[in-house]
Amino acid sequence: MRTSICLFTRDLRVHDNPVLQHAARADRVIPLFVLDEAVLRGPFTRPNRTAFLLDCLRDLRTSLGELGGGLVVRTGTPATEVAGLADEVGATEVHVAADVSAYAQAREDSLREALRTRECALHVHDAVVTAHPPGDLVPGGKDHFAVFTPYFRRWAAAPMRRVAAMPEALRMPRLRTGKLPAREELCPGELSPELPTGGESAGRQLARQWFADGIAEYESGHDDLAGDATSRLSPYLHFGCVSPVELVDRAGNSEPERAFVRQLAWRDFHHQVLAARPASSHRDYRPRGDRWREDPEAFRAWCDGRTGVPLVDAGMRQLAAEGWMHNRARMITACFLAKTLHLDWRLGAQHFLDLLVDGDIANNNMNWQWMAGTGTDTRPNRVLNPVRQAERYDPTGEYIRRYVPELRSLPAKALHDPRRIDPADLDRLGYPAPIVDVDAANAQFRADRGQP
Repeated sequence: MRTSICLFTRDLRVHDNPVLQHAARADRVIPLFVLDEAVLRGPFTRPNRTAFLLDCLRDLRTSLGELGGGLVVRTGTPATEVAGLADEVGATEVHVAADVSAYAQAREDSLREALRTRECALHVHDAVVTAHPPGDLVPGGKDHFAVFTPYFRRWAAAPMRRVAAMPEALRMPRLRTGKLPAREELCPGELSPELPTGGESAGRQLARQWFADGIAEYESGHDDLAGDATSRLSPYLHFGCVSPVELVDRAGNSEPERAFVRQLAWRDFHHQVLAARPASSHRDYRPRGDRWREDPEAFRAWCDGRTGVPLVDAGMRQLAAEGWMHNRARMITACFLAKTLHLDWRLGAQHFLDLLVDGDIANNNMNWQWMAGTGTDTRPNRVLNPVRQAERYDPTGEYIRRYVPELRSLPAKALHDPRRIDPADLDRLGYPAPIVDVDAANAQFRADRGQP
């Protein structure tokens, strides 16, 4: 009797999951998730993502139960727990999704080594976390694409795997499944008050609504901060509650749908960069000789949404409230930290990871490098002026009023440009004066980079 282990990592779904599909072909299958002690002790485990993860695991356990199986939960080192379970049930194969971070690659190596002497094969499945495997699309003579446009042309032309069928039923031996701990046991701390609900059920419902009612406005409205015409699927993609392959397969060929698919390709792009250059999670991909300032007070003001620049503060307060931020606001707040305040992008990347439900190393840190001008951006010295950005992407000031309510009574022109606000009004409203002269600071950044 052939017994397999389906090791879930960032693929917490039963639909379009090649890992589960292949594992379920055995006579018996054990779905397994390991609460990795090394991850739980590390800087990546934060309250918002932990709460979302537990939602995902509860939902996955229910879905597997409906197929006749269940979810075994263990706590420890993945290689040790998988090897121990393989010995316990006599498993001859383990299935897991490929992933790109240095830690994920080390985990795969440890699994392979632990199973090598047990006559238990490790099967690593591509195109589960991403739509295309990171190493499949490479330019001639190189190990990855460093520029998005040629990568996207190759990505769009390459055949994608078919959507995997969900198993009709699972046959699982009797064994202790283990209970899911409370969030406070894993990661105590305060949650953002408006977190989304995690899990495949919530993610698929959101995707259905998006394709039915939202995507038609995406191309024209995705930068509209107040309109929020985005899918909000990123947390569900991060945890693998929805499949990027299934999303691409479901999208049609209209202009809005193509624009949405392009964003999925950006996600793959950053994953293939990180897969080829794991150190770029914390080292400059393209060093520019920056000497970052040290200013703890300015950094704290940025984190708290108290910079005195309304659009920047609105974005940071949305992050604190929801564990999520509009992509245009992410770009503006990141540019402000790295290029206006000239503080190290790694500080901002870690703060985002502390709060973002969708925060992963590939998209978060590579996007931060892109905005800091140390990553793959072909125009590394570009600066997003928050005044111009507010006028263009929040013309009525609705987004700023939503997240900076003390300024709700002010006209849009004042919300766009804090220089238009009387200092006496700032005191009355309890809002800080700008901590920096934006134009002067941006000019200094350009001068430091040798740009007139």
